Amino acid sequence: MANEVVLLDLKASPFAARVRIALEEKGVEYKSEVEDLSNKSSTLLKMNPVHQQIPVLIHNGRPICESMIIVQYIDEVWSHKPSLLPSDPYRRAHARFWADYIDKKIYPIGRNLWASKGELKESSKKDLIQCFKILEEELGDKLYFGDESFGYIDMALIPFYSFFYTFETLGNLCMAAEFPKLVEWGERCLRKESVSKSLCDQKEVYEVVLQIKQKLGIE
Repeated sequence: MANEVVLLDLKASPFAARVRIALEEKGVEYKSEVEDLSNKSSTLLKMNPVHQQIPVLIHNGRPICESMIIVQYIDEVWSHKPSLLPSDPYRRAHARFWADYIDKKIYPIGRNLWASKGELKESSKKDLIQCFKILEEELGDKLYFGDESFGYIDMALIPFYSFFYTFETLGNLCMAAEFPKLVEWGERCLRKESVSKSLCDQKEVYEVVLQIKQKLGIE
C-alpha cells in the first residue's frame, strides 16, 4: 500500500500545529484536509467518533487521534530521521511530563481567560501567569526545553506562541516584560522552517478568538 498520509486539520488550532511541525521535522509528505468544526465532515466523525475533534492523522486509512499521541506515532514510524523524543528513558519521561503539563494547563486556562469575565477571568489570568513562570523556570538558560536542540516539549508548547498576542490583549499583560526568556525561545523556534510554516499568525488567532467570544456572547 502507498504511504498515504492525511491530516484532518485546522489552521488556528495549536493542537493541529503540533502535528504539522512533527511532519515537517520528519520530512513527511501529507495532505491537509481543513475541517469546519461547526459542520464536521463525515470523515472526521468516522475517524474520531469518540471526541469528534481535530487533529486526526490518517495513515494508510488508519486514524490516530490526540496531538501528542500523533507526534509520538510520527516519531516511531518515521524513525529514519532524528528522534523528536530523547533516547534516554528518564529524559523521555521528563519530556512527556512537561508536554502533559502544557496540555492540562495552557489551553484550558487560556480559554477561560478569553471566554469568561469578572472573577473567573481574573483568576484565570493569575493561573496563566503562574504556569508561564513555571515553564520559564524549566527553560532556564537553555536554548530549547530539551537543551540544545528543538524537541518534544518545544513542539508541545510552541503553538501557543501564536496565542501570546491574544493573552496580552485580552489579559492586559506584556509577555516580553513578564516572560522574556519564553518570548526569546519562541522567536528562536520560529527561525526553524518547520515551525514558521506551521504556526498561525498571532493576529489571525486573535481574530478567531474574538469570533468565539462573539458566539459565546462575551464582550
